[in-house]
Amino acid sequence: AVDNSFGDHSTLHIENDYYTYGGITRPVEMQLVPDVFIDKLFLTPIQTETGWSLDVRVRVKNLSEQKQTRRVTIRIEDTEFHIGEIDVDGRATAETRVLLKDLAVLPWTSETPSLYRVKAVLHDGRVPVDDLADRVGFRSVWTEGKRILLNGTPLHLAGYNRHEDHPQLGNALPVEAMVTDLEILRDLGCNFVRTSHYPNDHRFLDLCDEMGFYVWEESHARTVDFSHPKFIEQIDTSTTEMVEAHYNHPSIIMWGCLNECESNTEAGKEHYERVLGIIKSLDTSRPTTFASDRHQNDLCFGLADIVSINVYTGWYRGTLDDIGPWLDDFLTWLHSPDSHGGEGKPVIISEFGAAGLYGNRQRTRGKWSEEGQADLLRESLRIYLNHPDVAGLAIWQFCDVRVTPNWQHWLGRPRLMNNKGTVDEYRRPKLCYDAVKEQTHQTRNAKCETRNG
Repeated sequence: AVDNSFGDHSTLHIENDYYTYGGITRPVEMQLVPDVFIDKLFLTPIQTETGWSLDVRVRVKNLSEQKQTRRVTIRIEDTEFHIGEIDVDGRATAETRVLLKDLAVLPWTSETPSLYRVKAVLHDGRVPVDDLADRVGFRSVWTEGKRILLNGTPLHLAGYNRHEDHPQLGNALPVEAMVTDLEILRDLGCNFVRTSHYPNDHRFLDLCDEMGFYVWEESHARTVDFSHPKFIEQIDTSTTEMVEAHYNHPSIIMWGCLNECESNTEAGKEHYERVLGIIKSLDTSRPTTFASDRHQNDLCFGLADIVSINVYTGWYRGTLDDIGPWLDDFLTWLHSPDSHGGEGKPVIISEFGAAGLYGNRQRTRGKWSEEGQADLLRESLRIYLNHPDVAGLAIWQFCDVRVTPNWQHWLGRPRLMNNKGTVDEYRRPKLCYDAVKEQTHQTRNAKCETRNG
């Protein structure tokens, strides 16, 4: 069943600040497989003093009743490795694992997104009976103090929150529309995308791999009800499926979960600890995070590797003059023993922004005007991009998107849309486009000059 109706059957699919499309919105294919076949292929690059190794896990599933034995080989580009045999009990799965050392490969970065094809082949005797191929980029990512490191080099993340949404296509975007979005982001001087608030189409992630964008991907949840009887089952399944399906994408440098949920209570903390624990049990090669709007009341910053905050100073609260002081106050609290474990961790400003209605020009630069939106983003970026304790930022948001209609909370959304896009729903740039582009390029040039100096 493909169903976008609301009801007690779902805790994650609820009326929200984005439209909930139904139908088959991404490519689907059916494959005919033998009784014993390759179910999953997990590829983990490991950086060593002498170069790169690749940890390869091959999961094999047996649909028959009898125990079966198969031989496994791995091919990286034109080089083949013989892994050995694997025994799989009837109606069960099994994994085989190998570490391929000292590979002659180039590292994957935003500037040099080198990709390599890896193919696992299953043999029944000498006969190949199944295969599974994917791509891998050789990069390692970890946190060290207040920094996020890629291959040992500090990252400076600047980008956007992006919804899969288009006025003519819904969220069933073709590849051409995805490429257009990424080319716009590149023109804006961005290197970072947050997939708010759900796992994205694998083709979009493929493009991020190829074009060199860093990605924060998160499982589907935005301000959901932890007490719902189906919550644990559905969030745990969503999170597990995300990590297993998208594990091999080098562009994904962090996993996220539970956007703007109940991270300010002890009961909520138990759910954050469980979901973040699921991610770590499936993948220890990437840091974890979650976007919080609870600020100094948050109890869960100690559970994630990266502290991420959603803050709309100058829009929902305060003025442009309050952006810098608010950030300084928050960071002073965060890097103290009072922050429940957030002390000394990297910080990402995961949402900030203002709404501007396309074509609404006001010399008074008031709310909802393109001028007012440009002023707020310019000042926010000036502060966030240049603050030594901010490792990254994601503007809310890339394009204007539809919201759930007829829900009382969103009756204040003009046009029944979230209008905080830097481009409108048709990808037409607002005045803030040039403000963002100016700030990102200025900061990038300044950091390049500092490194060269």
